[in-house]
Amino acid sequence: MEFHRSGSLPTKVMAVALGLFFLTSAASAEEHDYYSWQSDNFQNGRFYTKQPQCVDIPADLRLCHNVGYKKMRLPNLLDHESMPEVKQQAGSWVPLLSKRCHADTQVFLCSLFAPVCLDRPIHPCRSLCEAVRDSCAPVMETYGFPWPEMLQCHKFPIDNDLCIPMQFSGNQATQTPAFKVCPPCDNELKADTIMEHFCASDFALKMKIKEVKKEKGDRKLIAAQKKKKVLKMGVLRKKDLKKLVLYIKNGANCPCHQLDSLNSNFLIMGHKVDQQLLLMSIHKWEKKSKELKFAVKYMKSQQCPTYHTVFQ
Repeated sequence: MEFHRSGSLPTKVMAVALGLFFLTSAASAEEHDYYSWQSDNFQNGRFYTKQPQCVDIPADLRLCHNVGYKKMRLPNLLDHESMPEVKQQAGSWVPLLSKRCHADTQVFLCSLFAPVCLDRPIHPCRSLCEAVRDSCAPVMETYGFPWPEMLQCHKFPIDNDLCIPMQFSGNQATQTPAFKVCPPCDNELKADTIMEHFCASDFALKMKIKEVKKEKGDRKLIAAQKKKKVLKMGVLRKKDLKKLVLYIKNGANCPCHQLDSLNSNFLIMGHKVDQQLLLMSIHKWEKKSKELKFAVKYMKSQQCPTYHTVFQ
């Protein structure tokens, strides 16, 4: 991971120096060693009940478990003081990683949710925030969510301060920009992917689709009247199921190969936003798929973490 800083040291030299500091500190630290951050218990106008500490990034913090370092600072840079709070808030962002809207999405989010342990907090650079925002905000808007207030880029330092810059500055998006396909349609039929969306969605159904229309730039999915199997009721009410209509926000013209043929059942997962039911993920219900069978079995036996509204 590289850092930017104004001064006489070049970026790469500074990165090495900080990296060596981190490795030295981490090697001598116990799991709950306390670090003497200059601000002690008072940061960003908020008083914390605990001093900052360096802890292992747990395996079930899926957003950041494989981010490239093993220990994180707590409280983090989003004012989360406990690991359960970090997991709860970070979990709703996991589906965004699968959209591959920007190569640095994980680096940016984890710099805030699970910041690396150093002698002072290191924020993401403003340019990193802007690059991820510009690529990922259109994907989030597809689900009906604006770029959140807590991630407004003007809050972060400009690039000549000590901060985390873009890691893939020459390649803002990944090699295959997933958002060219309607984001709800660009999900692998893998058990892990299905479960991530299931847990982060308000509702999940097995159902047939009668008709697909375009409406004011959105794509409108009208459910068939045949019996629907509810896998997760969530915010849905019985009257919603009788005349079920879902929308792919800004999805009138993006490709969605699942909807090329409506002859099969579908696994539908989504959110209720401003009285509209928005599609988050769609899969054809492939009876022979072992991944789908495993996921459905897991849905019945596994209790999801309590997520706040996805992407917020």
